[in-house]
Amino acid sequence: MSALLAAVVGLVTGILSGCGVGGGSLLMLYLTMLAGMGQYQAAGINLLYFLACAPAALWSHIKNGLVEKRAALWCIAAGVPAAGAACLLAAYMETDWLRRAFGVFLLAVGIKECFAKRK
Repeated sequence: MSALLAAVVGLVTGILSGCGVGGGSLLMLYLTMLAGMGQYQAAGINLLYFLACAPAALWSHIKNGLVEKRAALWCIAAGVPAAGAACLLAAYMETDWLRRAFGVFLLAVGIKECFAKRK
């Protein structure tokens, strides 16, 4: 039964992830809280899961005309070097500072989203 439940959770979170809901976060909750997996192992599985789900979602969004190709190119051109630099910086930061910085970032994004005007 647990293999069937895991397959259903994977399917549902994959669909939600493709819709932009945050299926990876839901998968992390399932793996850590219900499946009893450690956080680091669950995070590794979540990254592998993302590699499988993201191309299908991207293809679907491109097919439906939901991707602005020019904006995507700019994001890729800026994001790849920034991600590399951030990885190097994070390797030299203390874990507590990294957690705090990420927490502040999440709070800032959350506050911005709460007050954002919707079209």
